[in-house]
Amino acid sequence: MSSGKVLLGVLAGVAAGATLGILFAPDKGSRTRQKIADKSNQYADDLGDRFTDFMDDINRKFDALSSDAKHMAQNTRHKLEDAAKDMSASVNSSR
Repeated sequence: MSSGKVLLGVLAGVAAGATLGILFAPDKGSRTRQKIADKSNQYADDLGDRFTDFMDDINRKFDALSSDAKHMAQNTRHKLEDAAKDMSASVNSSR
C-alpha cells in the first residue's frame, strides 16, 4: 500500500474520530457546529500544506531529472560528434 493512501486513511480516521468526539460531547448545538467547522478548517489547512509540500517535492525531483536528461543528451551529442570526426579522419586518411 502506498504511503499516500496510508496517510489519507490516517487523516480520515483522525477526522472521523474528532467529529464523533465533538458530536458526543455535552455542548450546545451552535457550539458543537462551531467546533466542527473549526476542526474542518484546521484539517483542510493541514491537508493543503501537505499537498503543497508534496507538489514542491515532485517539482524538485522533476527539475533534477530534467537536468540529468539534458546532461545525458549533451554528453551523447558530444560523443556522436567525436565519433563522426574520428570516422571522417579515418576515411580521409585511407584515401
